[in-house]
Amino acid sequence: MGGVSFLSTVPSFTNTTNHQHLTTLSSSSSHRSAVIRSFHRRDVLKLTGTAMGMELIGNGFINHVGDANAADLNQRRQRSELQSKIKITLSSAIKAKPELLPSILKLALNDAMTYDKATKSGGANGSIRFSSELSRAENEGLSDGLSLIEDVKKEIDSISKGGPISYADLIQLAGQSAVKSTFLASAIRKCGGNEEKGNLLYTAYGSAGQWGLFDRNFGRSDATEADSEGRVPQWGKATVQEMKDKFIAIGLGPRQLAVMSAFLGPDQLATEQLLATDPQVAPWVQKYQRSRETVSQTDYEVDLITAFTKLSCLGQQINFEAYTYPVERINLSKLKL
Repeated sequence: MGGVSFLSTVPSFTNTTNHQHLTTLSSSSSHRSAVIRSFHRRDVLKLTGTAMGMELIGNGFINHVGDANAADLNQRRQRSELQSKIKITLSSAIKAKPELLPSILKLALNDAMTYDKATKSGGANGSIRFSSELSRAENEGLSDGLSLIEDVKKEIDSISKGGPISYADLIQLAGQSAVKSTFLASAIRKCGGNEEKGNLLYTAYGSAGQWGLFDRNFGRSDATEADSEGRVPQWGKATVQEMKDKFIAIGLGPRQLAVMSAFLGPDQLATEQLLATDPQVAPWVQKYQRSRETVSQTDYEVDLITAFTKLSCLGQQINFEAYTYPVERINLSKLKL
């Protein structure tokens, strides 16, 4: 089965001298048609989100819009600034070690996959950092990825005014940075390896605007001990049915299993070949392989972001005041004019 691998878009994993590249952002009518279709879906998504928000406001579910005080605005600014610094630091660290992308993706996946719906325990809580959990068979080979995250954490903690960043947040943000880097690398590959054109392509048609909910869910709490054993499959040895059962158990399904295939191991196409043997998963695998071959790969990127956003919050109650700090107020009455 053909298809473009998510991980193969990273320069260190693939030969970028393929001569069948885009020489312009839209070199044919078929490309223009694909672009128009991708815009249509994104426009619908944005309009739907706006309409839902307005309905919530009208029905009284959101009654504080426009009512934010200075403290609220300061907190939002503080959290946004810290998150921006984290993303820049992670992006640089991952760019320097692209060979760790599979490890980082699986770290984010396996940390969240310990979630148990029945007991409401486990989830994306940073428990994978404990040696007793990291040493389990399903987490083999992830120590280097965790080392990168720990190095980033030291750097961020040294500048954070609102306390240390949680492992739970940092592991999921690292997963986000890894996903984004492959999206961008795919755009560069489609532009013949030209980074400037690739950046323009990703800026124009990429999925950057779809990360809003993921970014808002910033304030995860760290577990104080390893999560229970036996909750995460060994993805490389599991049957498709076992993988489906796990995804269903946490509230996802065959569609999300297919779109998150790159998280399951370093050889995405081999994983997808296995997944395609299942009649429930195969149509989704084919859909996303076709999407990755388009200019914008809209369906693939949007659905991956949606699935990853849900996964990244499993078992968490987000603290929306995390990483904020008091701002010294200026007493204007004491100023000498």
